[in-house]
Formats: sequence, C-alpha cells, structure tokens
Amino acid sequence: MTPPVPPVASPAPAAQTAAAPVCPAPAPTPAPAACAPCVCDKPAPPPPRPQWQRGDWSALPGWGADEHGAAWGAFVASCALLRRQAEWRGVCEAAERSGAAGARAFVETRLQPWRRVDADGSPPAGLITGYYEPLLTGSRTRRAPFVHPVYGVPDDLLVIDLGDLRPELKGQRLRGRLDGRRVVPYFTRAELEAGRGALPGRELLYVDDPIDLFFLMIQGSGRVRLDTGQTVRLNYADQNGHPYRSIGRLLIDQGELRAEAASMQGIKAWARANPARLAALLNANPSFVFFRETGMGDGADLPGPLGAQGLPLTAGRSLAVDPAFVPLGSPVWLATTWPNTNRPLQRLMVAQDTGGAIRGANRGDFFWGFGDDAGREAGRMRQAGEIWLLWPADAGAPPP
Repeated sequence: MTPPVPPVASPAPAAQTAAAPVCPAPAPTPAPAACAPCVCDKPAPPPPRPQWQRGDWSALPGWGADEHGAAWGAFVASCALLRRQAEWRGVCEAAERSGAAGARAFVETRLQPWRRVDADGSPPAGLITGYYEPLLTGSRTRRAPFVHPVYGVPDDLLVIDLGDLRPELKGQRLRGRLDGRRVVPYFTRAELEAGRGALPGRELLYVDDPIDLFFLMIQGSGRVRLDTGQTVRLNYADQNGHPYRSIGRLLIDQGELRAEAASMQGIKAWARANPARLAALLNANPSFVFFRETGMGDGADLPGPLGAQGLPLTAGRSLAVDPAFVPLGSPVWLATTWPNTNRPLQRLMVAQDTGGAIRGANRGDFFWGFGDDAGREAGRMRQAGEIWLLWPADAGAPPP
C-alpha cells in the first residue's frame, strides 16, 4: 500500500488526521479458459432406403412350381380397389375378364417383378412370420370365468392423419389424447389395465383367458364362441399408438425361455405355468388393440377376417406387409420356407394386410387361416425370406 501523506502544519494546534489510503488498481480479470469441445451423441442417420431393381421371371425362386390360380380370387378382390389407381386400371379390367386357369400367363404378360435392394445390390434381410384367426370362448355378460373384456375404440382416442397437414406424410398417423389443450400419448397397456382411459361402456364382450386375448390382439382378428352358442367375428379397429414389444424376446432375454421355444405355443405354456407373473409380462408390451364386430364368425357371412384393405383374407394367399415399402393390394411373390424347416415355401400372394410389428422392405406376415392347425403353423413361423413386388409392366418403376 502507498504510505500516508504527512500532516499539514497550521498556526493553531490541531489534531493530526491521516490521509485516506489509496487502493491499488484491480488486477485484470484473466480470460476464461477455452471450453473443451462438446462431445454430443448425435442420432445415427437412418439407413439408406432400399431401391427397386427390375427382375426377370426366371429369377423368382420356384416360380414355375406354384399353383398361381389359387391366388387369383384374392387378386381380383383387391382389384376392386386397385382399379382406382391409374397404374392398375387396365390390368384390373383385364383380370376381371380372365380366369384362374390362365393366372400364370396373365401375370407374366401384364406384370413385371421388382425387388428391393441395398446399395451393394443385395436384398435387405427378410423376416417372415405367420398369423391366423383364433377361436376364443366368451360371453356378452361379465361373469366367471368370462372376466377379461374385449374393448371397442374409446371415445378419447385421437387419430391424427399427418397427410392432412403435409402431403409427403400421407398414410402416417399419430394416436394420442387431449390433456387440456395439448395432445399427449394415449395410455399404455399397463395404464389401461389400471383403469385409465375412456374404456367403461366400450366392452364388446368378455373372454375367459387373458393370454388368448393378448394373442388375439397380435393376430388382429378372431372368432369368439359365446356361451349362447353363437359365434361372432372380431376385427382390428384401432390401436393405442404405442409400439409393439415382443414378450417372446423378453422371456428369452430374462432366461425364461430358449429361443427355439419362444413360439406362441411356448409362450402360452409359460403363461399357464406362471399365472402370478403373467400381468407383468403382458404389460411389458405397451401396445393395446381395440376391436369391432364384423358379423357372425361361422364362415357363412365372410370367407375370412377383414384385412387392412377391408377385404376378406385368403388363407395361404394373403400377406401382411409394410405399406411404406410394398403398395397395399399388389400381388407379390414370396420366397421363404415352411415353419421350422428348410423346405421352400414359394408362392404368389396378395399384399392385403398390415400389422404393427410388420416393418421393413422384406418383412411379411403369412396368413394361415382359421383354427388350431393354422395356429400351429403361424405360432412356429419365423423364417428368412424375400418379397418380390409384381407391378404393372407398362407403368415403369414402382413408387420409391
């Protein structure tokens, strides 16, 4: 510190007063150290979309060995909707004048095979599973053992078609509910089972087995034999918007089942042996499906359950696909194998359905039909495979 200034003399004695100390100038503030560069986890970019590659009929595995006419009825039925599209109008008009006997010649003349390929020219990995129309036991009145409700669509479920907002999002939908003035995700399975949501009053009927009801939601349709002797048919009406999570995979990851035992039959056997743990297992899948009645289920009203086109499905010839990659209603060539074997399963089919777990260019779900035999095949099916699109030959390449 600077020393004090000496006192000034005056004629009269006075008290000495020390001068105020002089503070030094503040030291300059050091510049802040440079921040280390941020290391941020950026989301991985989506994989490149597989592109279409033109093919030849000779490249389709097993093409010459199929009974092509067995798919003709399903194709002509889909033509009732396809003919509204310019690419299909001429093909469908000609198909409706033709017959099943000439199916192969017609397809080879009027259509062109296309396959999806990755950047290296190889097809994306494919997975083909199976589904069927099950038979459950139920009642329109809640009474033991019929205590598990099958619900219709709740009034508080919002379905927002994004294509109404942006044309490039056509076909994409969001599901949610209102919370004040905000749209928020709809309730999960666990929340719905706990009583959330506007489900009271939406009960269609009651069934006696929760695991059968769970698999009804996976299949998307089924029949219920009521305690009155009547049989009704149920079809998918809507879903709560949450993604499907495989409980079979969960049981494998938890060491409860071996991979080869995680079929529908294996999962049902585990459920029967572990009733106290069943609710927690089912609630691990947040997805929840709502249904509607589509008439009597004895087969007299419709030949099959209704698919995503609103048309009856054909056992062994209807395929559920991802419509983001395969145009709905189109005929396709499926090259896969029979469940749990290496025996080729190669046939002409029609893309008439969709499913919450069916995502990807070569992802398909094979409709096996109704009953126990169909359920046995569907429950065991998890095969590699490839789907070829059969597109009008004079229409150029299919939509990307």
